[in-house]
Amino acid sequence: MDVKSKGSRRTWRDPDDAPEITDEWVASADLRIGKKLVRRGRPVGSAKKTQTTVRISNEVLAFFRASGRGWQTRMDEALKKYVAARQR
Repeated sequence: MDVKSKGSRRTWRDPDDAPEITDEWVASADLRIGKKLVRRGRPVGSAKKTQTTVRISNEVLAFFRASGRGWQTRMDEALKKYVAARQR
């Protein structure tokens, strides 16, 4: 029996030899769905917008916020329509 066991591969691993799972290890792990790699974080934005601070009346802000997620995009679209109407 010694002859056969010398050529076989060891398949059992001691659980104590497993690496410790830390927060850093989990944060650096790749997330995949099937074979597709899922990117983390915000997508790369287009440099077509500028961050600014502006004061808006409470009524206008409440109106757009009440429309749910994406309210800032809808507000931007409303302002674009206003600009386009004034440029004609």
